[in-house]
Amino acid sequence: MTVTLLGAEERRRLPLAAAGVSIRADGAAGAERFGGYAAVFNSRTSIGNPLRWGFYEEIAPGAFTKTLAEGDARMLIDHDSYYVVSRVSAGTLLLAEDERGLPVDSALDTDLSYVSDLRANIRNKNITGMSFGFYVIKDEWSQEQVEIEGADPVQVDVRIIREVRLVEVSAVTFPAYTETEAELKAVARALDHRGDLAAVEARAVYRPELLDMVHIEREPGESTRARQKPAEPDVSTQRSPLHIDMRMTALAARYGLPR
Repeated sequence: MTVTLLGAEERRRLPLAAAGVSIRADGAAGAERFGGYAAVFNSRTSIGNPLRWGFYEEIAPGAFTKTLAEGDARMLIDHDSYYVVSRVSAGTLLLAEDERGLPVDSALDTDLSYVSDLRANIRNKNITGMSFGFYVIKDEWSQEQVEIEGADPVQVDVRIIREVRLVEVSAVTFPAYTETEAELKAVARALDHRGDLAAVEARAVYRPELLDMVHIEREPGESTRARQKPAEPDVSTQRSPLHIDMRMTALAARYGLPR
């Protein structure tokens, strides 16, 4: 299904290895520029725990084409609008898609004290990644079956982001989610845009908080509670529920996924 509604603002982050953050000389005497990638195409990322309440996500090539032609994005530090480093319309921020993703090329005006701090923090590896804030214009959802060693296959949701409206790119201190609450919010924003109550309720079996975080208009009489867990299969022919839960816990730990 393709959705074209504008939902809540979302953010995605790239760690240092993928973002390639650097400071380089730009040729002018004493001048330096910031470089890096705010997004990478066709790279599958876990948003939450895809085996239970999250999903996998990819950004498709061309997702930024329209917004770069029409928009006026800023570069910030840690998504804070007080710390504006550069801006497209000011000619100090250059954004353009390439075959890999969304490269960022920004001037660094050291008359701004926090830009001097940014330079030092990048050199000292205190700031270690990039992120971007955006609204989804078009996305597609599908299901895939994932083979799990030592367990039954698991159906997971995959979200492909086809078009976004870019608001800003940021150099970030924490280039990955540091707590489950942040991932829950990311999942909730995506589900808000998806607008599929059944998808919300299926996840709420594991994370009931999502029912309060997702705001989808329900039809009169439609359930507002998570569905009950499906009846467990006959344990005489299937693994016991305890064994399954232990396996899922172990898999979450193995792949670094929140429970």
